[in-house]
Amino acid sequence: MGVAVQSHYFSVGSTVPWAESGVGAVATQSMVDVSYGPLGLALMKAGKTPQQAMKALTAADPRFQSRQVAMLDFDGNAVAHTGRDCIPEAGHTVGKGFSVQANLMRNRRVWPAMAVAFRRSKGPLAHRLMAVLEAAEEAGGDIRGKQSAAMLIVNVRPSGRPWMDRVLELRVEDNPEPLKELRRLIRIREAFTKEDIAEDLLAQGKLAKARQLFEEASKQAPEIDEITFWRAVSLLGDNRVEEAVPLFKSAFDVNKDWRSVLRSLSRTSAFSLTPEQVQRALRRIGRR
Repeated sequence: MGVAVQSHYFSVGSTVPWAESGVGAVATQSMVDVSYGPLGLALMKAGKTPQQAMKALTAADPRFQSRQVAMLDFDGNAVAHTGRDCIPEAGHTVGKGFSVQANLMRNRRVWPAMAVAFRRSKGPLAHRLMAVLEAAEEAGGDIRGKQSAAMLIVNVRPSGRPWMDRVLELRVEDNPEPLKELRRLIRIREAFTKEDIAEDLLAQGKLAKARQLFEEASKQAPEIDEITFWRAVSLLGDNRVEEAVPLFKSAFDVNKDWRSVLRSLSRTSAFSLTPEQVQRALRRIGRR
């Protein structure tokens, strides 16, 4: 489950998106009352449907006609509210397993375009949510312009390890092109997810699988020297020095301190590198 948002508002990710694994998701926007987020989740966690949670919160809010809120539970039941005092153009569309909503838009085509984009999109949820935000912008977007964006994704079912259930949380706080930056961050996050798994495999001595993931991560984010370095380490650990050396050189050109990190790896049991392997690689790389 997830929430994604763009706005001409600083740090929109600190107010609009809320989600909890095994419970649901909430987007609270327009004249934002942030409490709709945690309270909506608390009510759904206590057994209320999204409709019941929405009714309870709006009934207790004297300014509910200025709010725009959407709620979704872990079964995909969704509800939305757009108060009559939300600044035009404002509206929402609720569909099977989703809700899209917008306010202060350039025109009334925005949220229908978002719904179409979600229904047509495929693949990982982060990419589907990006397609929705981009469709909103293409249809006209926020009449004030753009400044920040955010995305929060959690597991539908809790794993019993809460620290693992927040799958993705990214914020663009202040940027002239927040959606382009958010898409870039998603790409980098996906690459580092692969890199994290590969590092664990490397420490376990599972070199072939680690190399595969490092290669995929490196292709996805070739500009990240951290990933390039660890990919080279996985190759060196398998005595593939000729393949590792140009990657080490590339990482060292960006940050010379990777050379010191490489030396340090032979002094820990966490990685299967010997001092001889490290010295062999460094001799091939030279002092440059």
